[in-house]
Amino acid sequence: MAKVAFVFPGQGSQKVGMCKDFYDNYACAKKVFEEADEALGYSITKLCFEGPEEDLRLTKNTQPAILTCSVAALAVMREHGLECEIAGGHSLGEYSALVAAGVMDLKDAVVAVCKRGQFMQEAVPVGEGAMAAVMGLEPDKIVEICQTVEKECGEAVQAVNFNCPGQVVIAGAAKAVEKAAEALKAAGAKRAVPLPVSAPFHSTLMKPAAERLKEVLDKIEFRDAAFPIVANVTAEPVTKADEIRALLVKQAASPVKWEMSMRNLIKDGYDTFVEVGPGKVLTGFTRKIDRAMNALNVEDLASLEKTLAYFKEVR
Repeated sequence: MAKVAFVFPGQGSQKVGMCKDFYDNYACAKKVFEEADEALGYSITKLCFEGPEEDLRLTKNTQPAILTCSVAALAVMREHGLECEIAGGHSLGEYSALVAAGVMDLKDAVVAVCKRGQFMQEAVPVGEGAMAAVMGLEPDKIVEICQTVEKECGEAVQAVNFNCPGQVVIAGAAKAVEKAAEALKAAGAKRAVPLPVSAPFHSTLMKPAAERLKEVLDKIEFRDAAFPIVANVTAEPVTKADEIRALLVKQAASPVKWEMSMRNLIKDGYDTFVEVGPGKVLTGFTRKIDRAMNALNVEDLASLEKTLAYFKEVR
């Protein structure tokens, strides 16, 4: 019998038109979009389905948009009887996982991530922060070189997303990221690709955002999780409401330990990972982490049919 984990995507998976299939065909998905619109006080539905893309790319819009789509996809899966034993989410996706586990209400989560996006954007003026994906170098070496560059130039640069073998993302002050990218290539990295993002997410430069986020999260009701959630900060499962809240605050200015999270789940016997929401980024990571794993996704009617067919076969 498959041991199933649901994983929820983060920023970068957005595209205009995402999840419209589910909205048009499932009342449960439509209800999720309506709830999100009401909580936010504007139509995230219209933004998801019609764009424009440049507005959807703004962090304060991207985060509630992806969360809403992920929760809508989850509602459709649950209507078909699909459930998991544990869940996790990449950065923003951790909030989707918490809604799935009943820790937060959707209305609170969409408002929280909208503010999270705003705080992250405001923590570092546009153009002063940067991120880059580093390919083909050992994580320890990347950490070491970033620390050296940080000391040399007196500006922040850190490894912030440990995604999968051969891919680590660095973030920090724009000049320091550029300098680190050069040093990493000189040390043997195959590539260091600048990312089209508006802020250095998960770096220490996000500490002001984390402090502001704490004030928002302290006002929201958190419940113990119905099933464990693997926290980005620790790569370990958590269920207690207070611990989850504290880790979410830390998460904004701490590295995302995605590869370690997945390896811990695999070690615990999980063999089937379903990415719930737009895109297939995490599905790609899962395949790179361990090709023997069953990596599925649900983002539209076609991928839903494939996933349902898989579970029908294994059951």
